[in-house]
Amino acid sequence: MSEVILGRTGITVNKNGFGALPIQRITKEQAAALLQQAYDGGITFFDTARAYTDSEEKLGYALSHVRSHIYLATKTAAQTADDFWKDLETSLKLLKTDCIDIYQFHNPAFCPKPGDESGLYDAALKAKEQGKIRFIGITNHRLSVAQEAIDSGLYDTLQFPFCYLATEKDLALVQGCKEQNMGFIAMKSLSGGLITNAAAAYAYADQYDNVLPIWGIQKKEELEQFLSFIKEPPAMTEPIRAMIEQDRKLLSGSFCRGCGYCMPCPAGIKINDCARMSLLLRRSPSASHLSPEGQAQMMKIKECLHCGKCASKCPYGLNTPELLLRNLKDYEEVLAGKVMTADNF
Repeated sequence: MSEVILGRTGITVNKNGFGALPIQRITKEQAAALLQQAYDGGITFFDTARAYTDSEEKLGYALSHVRSHIYLATKTAAQTADDFWKDLETSLKLLKTDCIDIYQFHNPAFCPKPGDESGLYDAALKAKEQGKIRFIGITNHRLSVAQEAIDSGLYDTLQFPFCYLATEKDLALVQGCKEQNMGFIAMKSLSGGLITNAAAAYAYADQYDNVLPIWGIQKKEELEQFLSFIKEPPAMTEPIRAMIEQDRKLLSGSFCRGCGYCMPCPAGIKINDCARMSLLLRRSPSASHLSPEGQAQMMKIKECLHCGKCASKCPYGLNTPELLLRNLKDYEEVLAGKVMTADNF
């Protein structure tokens, strides 16, 4: 079993964190069964957020009876100290706990610091003094904010997208966290569903002893695969290495990660799906993407207002309107039978 220590927090867990965003999409009882199975199988780190609708409630419902044996991380997207306290009290209530192990600022556009106008970091310090949180973390999709958080020395953990498509700048963040004794929590370890080989994703992350990947889990079969990695961690073999290199050639660069921070679209376009449709069609079953509902969703691209709001909010600096149009053109060629999908390869 591979373990990771989250920096100065001292939190030590196996390299399978449970990302609880997807359990929004299943019933309370289904989520409880899944979470209990995860705990029984050896997963002890669970990450959620106030913004994930009823995810916190489901976690509290399922695992409050084993609270002392697990680690809970959640997030606040608050912009003010008052909203910070509202979010924290709500999270404590829903998670059925009196203390959250890692309380994270959820993708702020800036790095909260003591004495700034937001009052967020000062509120976190007070919450820590009161025993309501143990450690202060930050999540982000922006390299500049993540680097500033590392350099500040203020944060116990950083949560950032990290997978085998990582750039040299992403790897520098991992190394920076190690040097500063900060925990590194890897979100998007399957790149929003574009990485389809979980064993390869695990083997890559396992090369970095300070990285804790959190896997977004919604189905029993997904969970069972990750639980199998606890007993038999996948090794970085030559075939896996070759497959990773092939994926890096295909996926590295200007592709949509599906983070959703460009949303909502004033024209009603589901950008975080539509802007990566070409890749989804080639890497997953295409039936739902090509259904009447899927086609209607893609055709909404033609109603783009070209307002530029999506591009201005993209943490990866993508030209989102141009990316949408390219994906629509490719989609129409698939419908016309000119281009193959994953089902036809």
